[in-house]
Amino acid sequence: MRKLKSLCVHTLGIATLALGLGLAHAADKPVLKIGYVNGWDDSVAATHVAGEILKDRLGYKVELKPVEPAIMWQGVARGDLDATLSAWLPATHGEYFAKLKDKVVVLGPNYQGAKIGLIVPDYVQAKSIEDLNKYGKDFDGKITGIDAGAGVMRRTEDAIKQYNLDIKLMPSSGPAMATALTRAEKAQKPIVVTGWIPHWMFAKWKLRFLEDPKKVYGDDEHVDTVINPTLQTKAADATAFLKNFSWNGEEVGSVMLAIRDGAKPEQAAKDWIAKNPERVAGWLQ
Repeated sequence: MRKLKSLCVHTLGIATLALGLGLAHAADKPVLKIGYVNGWDDSVAATHVAGEILKDRLGYKVELKPVEPAIMWQGVARGDLDATLSAWLPATHGEYFAKLKDKVVVLGPNYQGAKIGLIVPDYVQAKSIEDLNKYGKDFDGKITGIDAGAGVMRRTEDAIKQYNLDIKLMPSSGPAMATALTRAEKAQKPIVVTGWIPHWMFAKWKLRFLEDPKKVYGDDEHVDTVINPTLQTKAADATAFLKNFSWNGEEVGSVMLAIRDGAKPEQAAKDWIAKNPERVAGWLQ
């Protein structure tokens, strides 16, 4: 009986020590601050999925910071932010990267094939931007745009000039553009909008970009993960995970669509992680 008591006490002591060491280890981990662009659906989706994995699987406390792109890049370079998963390269954020490339580390793409341009439903006859003159009446002589001054809007103004289009660009907003596209899809009516991928609308409908032989909108880009150099030493396992994290349009689209349909970003991320254990395990290898 004494031996049994002694064994129980000994075992309990080891368990308590192990628990204490585990808690101490978790407490020793730094708080990770990740910046994202709040108005960009893909940025919200990727950041929240990565953030949940860093918290639930790797034991970090994580703070997600919505910021403007310029502040995001500056924050990572200064160390105010540890990372961002929202760097559009080589063109969209090329100016920021050129200025700060010596102060940041690019881990690589987390999404390949990002692009901007003119988008139509797949049932539309027009195949290229040049076709907009031929089928202009189908679109009521207009392109449904987003916020005036946005990069894709400036490129579209150039496209109208370079392709000599007899069509007007109508500014609105991201949500207003999506509403117009929703109505057109429901009625199966032709529409052309300014847009980009990744975006939840590609998960909801069958859409395509109009061909751009003059490359007014540039080549495809990629969305990269960028970190402050100090993260590699203070959180090596987190850095390894962020380097591995990469997904496709269908995956990011499903999270964006869930958020669009009313789920909170945190819950949409948790739901996706629960449904894709093998993908998550691969990133954590």
